[in-house]
Amino acid sequence: MANGPDIVSYLEAGLRAGGLRGKVIADNLANLNTSGFRRGEVRFEDLLARAMGSEGSSDLAEVTPEVFRPQSTPINDQGSDVNMDLEIGLMVKNSTKSAVLLRTLGKYYRQIESAIGEKV
Repeated sequence: MANGPDIVSYLEAGLRAGGLRGKVIADNLANLNTSGFRRGEVRFEDLLARAMGSEGSSDLAEVTPEVFRPQSTPINDQGSDVNMDLEIGLMVKNSTKSAVLLRTLGKYYRQIESAIGEKV
């Protein structure tokens, strides 16, 4: 993709989304027992896929993750719709995704470093 975004842009976009997702999950867990609280989720992957599939060059800086409240999960005994097991699972999944993105970014820079032939 000569005219499209480079791999670093994709990785940065994913890391931004992961950071926001971590904050939303933390907010959900903090409000586990808050009556009337509705859990939040982050929409990003479908927005990224749409931008990547669009004609012309896509500016990943403009693809920003969105926080939304699905309003479709059942209310618990405390009056919120936060499920601790679900949130912990999502936190682990988000951490794993972020770790993969960081490792990929590190590998990319090590390849550049190797091509240059010196440590940066």
